[in-house]
Amino acid sequence: MDPLPSVLFVASECAPLARAGGLGDVVGALPVALRALGHDARVVIPRYGFIDRASYSRHLAPLGVPLGPAEAWCAVDETRLPGSDVPVYLLDHEDLFGRPYLYDPPGGGAGDNLARFALLSRGALQLCKYLGWTPDVFHVHDWPSSLVPVYLNTLEAEGPLGASASVLTVHNIAHQTKFPGSDFGLTHLPEAVFRADGLEDHGAVNPLKGGLYHATMVTAVSPRYAWEMRTPEGGAGLDGVCRFRGGDLVGILNGIDDTLWDPATDPHLEAHFSAEDLAGKALCKLALQRELGLEESAALPLLGVVARLVWQKGQDVILDALDALLALDAQVVILGAGSPDLEHRLRARDAERSPRFRAVVGFDDRLAHRIEAASDLFLMPSRFEPSGLNQLYSQRYGALPVVRATGGLLDSVENHTPGTDQGTGFVFWDLSPETLTSTVAWALEVWRSEPEHFLAMQQRAMRKPLGWSKAAERYAEVYRWALGRRRGW
Repeated sequence: MDPLPSVLFVASECAPLARAGGLGDVVGALPVALRALGHDARVVIPRYGFIDRASYSRHLAPLGVPLGPAEAWCAVDETRLPGSDVPVYLLDHEDLFGRPYLYDPPGGGAGDNLARFALLSRGALQLCKYLGWTPDVFHVHDWPSSLVPVYLNTLEAEGPLGASASVLTVHNIAHQTKFPGSDFGLTHLPEAVFRADGLEDHGAVNPLKGGLYHATMVTAVSPRYAWEMRTPEGGAGLDGVCRFRGGDLVGILNGIDDTLWDPATDPHLEAHFSAEDLAGKALCKLALQRELGLEESAALPLLGVVARLVWQKGQDVILDALDALLALDAQVVILGAGSPDLEHRLRARDAERSPRFRAVVGFDDRLAHRIEAASDLFLMPSRFEPSGLNQLYSQRYGALPVVRATGGLLDSVENHTPGTDQGTGFVFWDLSPETLTSTVAWALEVWRSEPEHFLAMQQRAMRKPLGWSKAAERYAEVYRWALGRRRGW
């Protein structure tokens, strides 16, 4: 058995080329970490209309992909992930991919998404034949590339790719897209897979469901989330499938880019700091207070929030608790965008120009780094959180996270033990404004009355290994398990 399986990532996102969330971050970072371990890891994504192809090399011959009643023809562009030797192939089909969005236009839906992502999935397999390269493992991500395992088990079972295994990573099981059953023919798949233990979901085509049944192995983006997916509360209607595949379902916590997120070198910061010397963190707080027009005082604890403004993230709970949080003699800074209702509430509160509260609606990467560096505590009251990244960033920057006990938050934040310097944050279970406020009050009591314990917690959090190397080793292990199952080892 080859101890270093070759891997093709098939995905709808890959940072920094095309990113909508954590899926793009994983696909942009994990192949680099696998290459560092010696694996031949490559990536294929669509060439969306907003991706500039001018600097990419183009393969001379077009790529034919069976789709619907005929064959779709793609151009194949190639580049490398920035700062690495990881090849990225971009499938260029102007009608289906040449758009200014990944999934759906603003305020609407793309009615041809089954065709678009069937083209990505079948196109990835055709690409391997085109390149004369057979990966040991196809690593697919969420519903947009979930048809790959189905194709491998059916149309490709007797072909050159028949011995390749598949690993499906579920980043968020709630992100499912279902299509009319009448569209099934677009996939070119045999009718036999349009059944309850395949792609059929109450008469609709559900690619994620099919992928869960057909993938050689399944991973979730944290151990806790792998368990939550098996429950009616966390399985988004597919908990039965997850329980059925329970023996093949592994949770692996995401890592972060610990070179990009490093307070000792971060170019966005007023001052640099480390676990050995946190003096620069106080300067970062004063700089952010000045920038946002808040009261400038190192003696005021700063509570930071950087998140999408959506129901999942619990930002409504923060807003409902805002007056009580500010009454704790603290400052609150929120950066985010999403729900129009939550954006409106944030803008209304910000318009009061309180010296203790500021909201910035939108996404600003520079400001996100500065908030992490300036904050004493970081609030993440998520209703569910498959993995989460900001609780990792905040620990790296000494902003102790206050999190609800769910998914990757529970896996990555160690709760403080009262009267000690143990833990890397503060964890609560019940999601309510009152519980959030009381947990923050507890954390601030430690900050004010036990500064030596708080400092020790910051140092412990900042020293945690949060990069991708450990996760890459776990994925490599899963790839070997998948190959063993596929090839009968």
